[in-house]
Formats: sequence, structure tokens, C-alpha cells
Amino acid sequence: MSTDPYGPSAGREPQGYDPPNPGPPVPGDYPVADRTPPDLKKVHFTRAAALWTSVIVGLLILIVLLIFIAQNTESTTLEFFGWQWNLPLGVAILLAAVCGGLIASLAGAARLFQLRRAAKKNYRAAMR
Repeated sequence: MSTDPYGPSAGREPQGYDPPNPGPPVPGDYPVADRTPPDLKKVHFTRAAALWTSVIVGLLILIVLLIFIAQNTESTTLEFFGWQWNLPLGVAILLAAVCGGLIASLAGAARLFQLRRAAKKNYRAAMR
């Protein structure tokens, strides 16, 4: 009986195993594409990439909105404080969504203004 708890072959390399070559690779031993340093192979995030991504997403949303408007062309009557006008249903819903987005943007802009004022006040107090 063996005293080795992992069996008779513990600590030995498996047959047919070739350890890696510790020396530097010779330039002729690997393809030209692999000569690029590893840090240059990574794709880095850039502002231009973010811009193109947002343009593509915006165009896809625009296409969906155009399809929505084209499919909802039935005219509807809108009334607001005594004013009355007719619009296609798709345009009316899109107009309501745009107005809601503008109201939300105004609320966000007001909050940013508040935060900037508070940050300036804290900065001035810290500089004294």
C-alpha cells in the first residue's frame, strides 16, 4: 500500500506533456497578425463610438415612430381650453409624447441648475 494520499502518479507530469518554451518567441515562429502587442488588440470605448451608437439607436426609434404614424392616420379632434383642431391620431400621440419629454427635460434642467448652484456655494466655502 502506498503512503501517498493522491496515488502513485501524483506529482508527475502526464505522458505526452510538453512544458511551454520559457524563451521569447522567434519572429518567424508566429503569424504576422499576432505581432501586435496585446494592449493594442483591445477595442477601447471612445466618444465617437458612443455618438455613432446613439445615432443608430435614434434612427431606429425614428423608423418605429414613422411606422406608428403611418399606421394611425385616422383624424381625431383635439380640444384644449376652447381651442379645437383636427390631427391624425399618430401625430397627436407623438405630439403628446414630445410635450411630456419637454416637461421632463425642464424639470431635469431645473434640478441640474440647483445642484450646480449648491456645488459652487460649497466650493466657495471650501476655498475660504
